[in-house]
Amino acid sequence: MKNTYGSSVAVTIFGESHGEAIGLVIDGMAPGIPVDREFIEAQLTLRRPAGKISTARQEQDPYQIVSGVFEGKTTGTPICIVIPNSQTRSKDYAATRALARPGHADFTAYAKYHGYEDYRGGGHFSGRITAGIVAGGAVAITALRGKGIEIGTHIARCAGISDRPFAADPAADIAAVQKMPFAVLDEQAAAAMRERIEAAAADGDSVGGVLETIVTGLPAGVGEPWFDTLEGVLAHALFGIPAVKGVQFGDAFDLIDQPGSVYNDAFRMQDGRVTTATNHNGGINGGITNGMPVLFRLAVKPTPSIYKAQETVDFFRGENAQLQIHGRHDPAVIHRARVVADSLTALVLCDVLAGRFGTDWLAEA
Repeated sequence: MKNTYGSSVAVTIFGESHGEAIGLVIDGMAPGIPVDREFIEAQLTLRRPAGKISTARQEQDPYQIVSGVFEGKTTGTPICIVIPNSQTRSKDYAATRALARPGHADFTAYAKYHGYEDYRGGGHFSGRITAGIVAGGAVAITALRGKGIEIGTHIARCAGISDRPFAADPAADIAAVQKMPFAVLDEQAAAAMRERIEAAAADGDSVGGVLETIVTGLPAGVGEPWFDTLEGVLAHALFGIPAVKGVQFGDAFDLIDQPGSVYNDAFRMQDGRVTTATNHNGGINGGITNGMPVLFRLAVKPTPSIYKAQETVDFFRGENAQLQIHGRHDPAVIHRARVVADSLTALVLCDVLAGRFGTDWLAEA
């Protein structure tokens, strides 16, 4: 469905980086979900650039909810959120229209849309579009919290610096990272990461890393076997986040060389419920939740827009060329992408849970 994802709760994104506006439509959200505008603004703030480790483009995101919400609650009809663009500098892109920026979708967009695409700032492929996901995701996060489900993401690794993992009881860590503008659990690691990002920026370069997301409170039995596994539907959506190049559930590649006796999660009874002694499978067996926290990691590549001269092609003239970009760009996007990961995860889980228990389940006390 191209720019629409989901069945019971479907999400459609729209807009371009330098167009009039961007936004999101959520169709199928249960009626009666509280819509906290201050929380939406706080989530958007976590996505915004800040300081030397981000782009100089400062969008304040004065969003409008134009349908689907009345007197502070969802109505059950489509929720449409519109966010105007204001801080655009389209002339920065005119001179390099035919030059394919390495790592960007300039050439592939031209090949797909035959030159009719809005190329300014990456157009529809820009990370700017994720602002709508974050605004709509705030509604989804609120719905999930009403059912005791929490989502938290931290920067597990950036520029070769590693954070500590989530604690065995992750509740305090989740609460902490949900409010952090730079979501790293270890303060020393956070400082080291910032230094590496600033050093890359000073050198005209960029860095990437790994986000780690945990979801607690999901009941066992959510998901489908085979082609609609919970891993599959989450990965399908998460690969839509610009810069995400890999998704790993549980310890996947990290422990793949170990024997089954190590990789298997032993089942145990604890306080009258089924649990596992370890969580190498990331809370999912056979595509279905087992009641343990769902855990996954996202590989976020270095920002492709860098200030170093790069080899490329002029796809209008059909010849090799050299590119030196200008404009406003992030030396790293991982710290901004983590709230996008939370938001998109929440939207997908609302869809999966509504499909399992019925749409109104999300609003039931």
